Amino acid sequence: MEPAPGPQEKYHLITRNLQEVLGEDKLMAILKERELRIYWGTATTGKPHVAYFVPMSKIADFLKAGCEVTILFADLHAYLDNMKAPWELLELRTRYYENVIKAMLESIGVPLEKLKFVRGTDYQLSKEYTLDVYRLSSVVTQHDAKKAGAEVVKQVEHPLLSGLLYPGLQALDEEYLKVDAQFGGVDQRKIFTFAEKYLPSLGYAKRVHLMNPMVPGLTGSKMSSSEEDSKIDLLDRKEDVKKKLKKAFCEPGNVENNGVLSFIKHVLFPLKSEFVILREEKWGGNKTYTTYEALEKDFAEQVVHPGDLKNSVEVALNKLLDPIREKFNSPELKKLTNAAYPNPSKGKPAEKGTKNSEPEDVIPSRLDIRVGKVISVEKHPDADSLYVEKIDVGEPEPRTVVSGLVQFVPKEQLQDRLVVLLCNLKPQKMRGVESQGMVLCASSVGEPRQVEPLDPPAGCCAGERVYVEGYEGGEPDDELKPKKRVFEKLQADFCISEDCVAQWKQKNFLTKLGRVSCKSLKGGSIS
Repeated sequence: MEPAPGPQEKYHLITRNLQEVLGEDKLMAILKERELRIYWGTATTGKPHVAYFVPMSKIADFLKAGCEVTILFADLHAYLDNMKAPWELLELRTRYYENVIKAMLESIGVPLEKLKFVRGTDYQLSKEYTLDVYRLSSVVTQHDAKKAGAEVVKQVEHPLLSGLLYPGLQALDEEYLKVDAQFGGVDQRKIFTFAEKYLPSLGYAKRVHLMNPMVPGLTGSKMSSSEEDSKIDLLDRKEDVKKKLKKAFCEPGNVENNGVLSFIKHVLFPLKSEFVILREEKWGGNKTYTTYEALEKDFAEQVVHPGDLKNSVEVALNKLLDPIREKFNSPELKKLTNAAYPNPSKGKPAEKGTKNSEPEDVIPSRLDIRVGKVISVEKHPDADSLYVEKIDVGEPEPRTVVSGLVQFVPKEQLQDRLVVLLCNLKPQKMRGVESQGMVLCASSVGEPRQVEPLDPPAGCCAGERVYVEGYEGGEPDDELKPKKRVFEKLQADFCISEDCVAQWKQKNFLTKLGRVSCKSLKGGSIS
């Protein structure tokens, strides 16, 4: 039997790979006296994805350090955050989270009997907790509440009051769960400092706060449940894992914003203390790394090829996902998954001749709209008014797109610019050249007609999804059927606002970096 770790060793286990710790002296003082009591909370909103292995890996560290760990399924928070989890789905999604988080922990060898699992509604609806919410609301300013939730609560043009309550509830959770510390991502920092400021005003102790770095997703930005291409779902098939990893951002020698390397650092290395690069003998054969730093150095010096790195991660990741897939292959958990996350965009098509069949939902999430980068622009060989563009939308090959922009946008202004492309129209030939998408543009209402391509926010990458505010979660149709006229029905409500933002029914077109806009055609249409 291994000897119990001392305070210094416990401190190392608890804090390794973290980005920041608030309250280091208090943490060490507690470890010298007794075991640390800590909690990690997750709002039961979108489906957990493989980035959730990052906090799971840290929970394994906490248990190795002897901590008493509570996992909070924050169901009430999920509803308060701009109703990311509708009330009627709250119970189902909480059950889904409970099953999937436990399956993840089991897949990395964490003993469940050492953990305590709690739902927010188990105590957050009590008389005492409710009274403390009112007490807190009497001392917290609207400015501080809004600022605290800025990185976590969904930001919309007309925020709901519920979003202002969110940070206060998370602060009170520290007291009602009777913990010494809270663990979360660094995006929670403003809520953590909010808790440190306001809990003492209610007579409650200031807690320690432990923060993980935000792990880049496969596109090089934060991995997100609402960004399909940025994440691998826990129940994705092996062929989907291969496909998404193949498309992942992993530039030779580039270790910045590299989601593949980050996953190795924050998940695979802490679990196994080593990582094996799998490659053919002619390229040097397999190589085992016992420190992440050595692997990163070899990748930076291009000793390790991105293809070999991705293939090796694919094998290791599938080993983690296999037991989760197997567990969720049961009829009851398949049923739970479908009930908790009903597909809003793909109802059953109406049968011909059926009087009482329900019409399909015509909602913006059915459109596959992405950021594209124009790689080349040429005049159409047989049409003076048309351009033929090659546009990168994050796929292995650029798409060919035909646009009627010759008389409105000079060729040099299109070359290398970012555009907004509708990607799931049925391909059609335009004067002999097949067009695989539509560049969305703002158009003036009066004469002379003016046209400007829509502008994604600065810093966007090719392939990033563009969505309408409030419709982030739905899956787009594989291909829009021309006879259904889905795009045409939605387009009727597209417009440019007075501050030049692209909108559908007064809801903004967004990417994860902000609003989609045009240069000057306020009040115009979009086509």
